[in-house]
Amino acid sequence: MNLIIESERLIYRPFELSDAEALFNMDKNPNVHKYLWQKPTLHIEESIEIIEYLQKQYRENGIGRFATILKETGEFIGWTGIKFINDHVENGNTNFYDYGYRLNENFWNQGFATEATKAWLAYGFNQMNIKLMNAYTHAENGASNHILSKSGFQFVEDYPDKDGVTWKWWQLENNSVK
Repeated sequence: MNLIIESERLIYRPFELSDAEALFNMDKNPNVHKYLWQKPTLHIEESIEIIEYLQKQYRENGIGRFATILKETGEFIGWTGIKFINDHVENGNTNFYDYGYRLNENFWNQGFATEATKAWLAYGFNQMNIKLMNAYTHAENGASNHILSKSGFQFVEDYPDKDGVTWKWWQLENNSVK
């Protein structure tokens, strides 16, 4: 996949195997996983498997989560992007577009998640003509819930996962697509 998207401070590009160490360094941090099932990555091989899975999604769905790079330094700051969810059921849904992100703790509270969200929504709505974008967040993740809300997502409902953890379901409709 050759797609590269840019915003003011960030570059969004498909994951490469060479990103495994940076992905591992982010995902081994328990703080990054506080609202993500509390399962930090333990071995770099897990990161390699995730990248291979993402590359498969690019081939099969033409989109997926992208490595997100700080233009100024070339640093990997996390991943952002649109994923076509067809590999599981979430809140009773499958075969839908989902926006999501995960950033390395060093890059929190600097506006990067908001900047990425705006860039990906513009791409998804204007280039992919997605009619309805979905997102889901841990109910207690105030920062992510705030970012989605201020980016135009509408809160739809709370729902429990299989372990009884409450999540929030968000949607944003593209009114220019009929």
